[in-house]
Amino acid sequence: MKVFVSWSGGKESCLACYHALRRGYEVAYLLNFVDEDGLRSRSHGIRSSVLDLQAEALGIPILHVRTTWGDYERHMKEAIADLKTKGVAGGVFGDLYLPEHRAWNERVCGELGIDAIFPLWGRDPEALLHELINDGFEVQVIASRLGESWLGRRVDDAFIADIQQLDIHPCGELGEYHTFVTHGPIFNRRIHLRPVEKVVRDGTWFLDVEGGLT
Repeated sequence: MKVFVSWSGGKESCLACYHALRRGYEVAYLLNFVDEDGLRSRSHGIRSSVLDLQAEALGIPILHVRTTWGDYERHMKEAIADLKTKGVAGGVFGDLYLPEHRAWNERVCGELGIDAIFPLWGRDPEALLHELINDGFEVQVIASRLGESWLGRRVDDAFIADIQQLDIHPCGELGEYHTFVTHGPIFNRRIHLRPVEKVVRDGTWFLDVEGGLT
C-alpha cells in the first residue's frame, strides 16, 4: 500500500515511518504543515529548510502545506485528497495514546476514504525511547517546557534516566518536549544541526537551528 507519513521531524513521526517501512508499506510522501509564509512548521516552528534536509536524507519527498490553525482541517483534507489522486491509500501517524488525536485523524482520513495507520499506538513509551537508542537513531531536543537546559540534549540513556525522575509522559506526548531526528537506520545521510538562537514563547523554550548534510 502506498502511504504518506504525517511528519513533524521528531521521534514519533520518524519511528512511525520506520515501522511502516518494516511492515512493507511504500512511504511515498512526508506530509508537513507550515505557517502562512511557508518558512516554519506549524507545530514546532522548525525551519522548512531543515525539514527538507530530513526528506533528502531519507530519500522521501516532503510536502509542505501552508495553513493557519483555523484552516488546518480544510487544508489537510485538500492535501490528502490530492495525494489520493497519486495513488496514496493510507496515512501513517505517530500517535501513542491520546484517543482524541487518534479519533480526529481517523475521522479526517475516513471521510476521504484513506486508511489511518498507527504503528506506535499503545506501545510502552520508555520501550520506544530505548528502541530509538538501540536501533541507532540520533535525536535532539529542539523544544522544551522543562527549561532551557534541556534544549539540544541528545536522547540517550542519561536522558531517559533524567526523564524518569519527572512526573511527565516519557515521550513528551503532552508537549513537555519535542525532538528532531538527525540520523538513523532509514537515513542515507546524517544531518548536522547548527544552533542559531534560543527563544521562549508562552513558557516553551525553542532551539532555532540550521543544518547541513554529510
